Amino acid sequence: MDKLVLLLSMLCMSVSTQPVIDQRRFSIAVSKVQHLHLLAQKYFSDFENSLQTEDQRQFNKFHQDFCNPDNIIIPDNKHETQRSSVLNLLLISKRLVDSREFSIHFITWNLFPRNQVLHRLSDLKKGIQMLIEASDGAEMSDSITLPVTPFGNFYENLGGNESQKRNYELLACFKKDMHKVETYLTVAKCRLSPEANCTL
Repeated sequence: MDKLVLLLSMLCMSVSTQPVIDQRRFSIAVSKVQHLHLLAQKYFSDFENSLQTEDQRQFNKFHQDFCNPDNIIIPDNKHETQRSSVLNLLLISKRLVDSREFSIHFITWNLFPRNQVLHRLSDLKKGIQMLIEASDGAEMSDSITLPVTPFGNFYENLGGNESQKRNYELLACFKKDMHKVETYLTVAKCRLSPEANCTL
């Protein structure tokens, strides 16, 4: 009888701690992406402030709809985001981090700490991958590991003002995508708390 009670109590403990572990992992991932989003905002703002006024006006015409490679399908609006499954939000987040990890190599602004940012992105990606695996999505994640395709002229050798423009666009996309990943991970984390209000 004592063994049965002990076995049942251990089973209850393992069941009750699983959501806590998931919440903790999500909290860590959300914290990491929030920090990256703040860094992205800072570097974009610093770069923008370093430009001539005329360059700022010209670069502001950039349409951020072109930030993402075509093979990343993201929710069009907040309603689609809220209807997306936790696994789908995690998979999209991982693809967006992959995209930024690839494009960061092409930022040539000498004040941008590329290696530090790449390390943080890699760390975030590992955390998201752990969450995907915990959501039984490892096979799906492997099956959609498509190459991140170049878009626009971001990856050509550019000089002068064109190089400045590319830096502006890549930093703007970095900021935008970190905001998206922060939103998706926050919504996914919220879904683990049934009593929480997950509206955006």
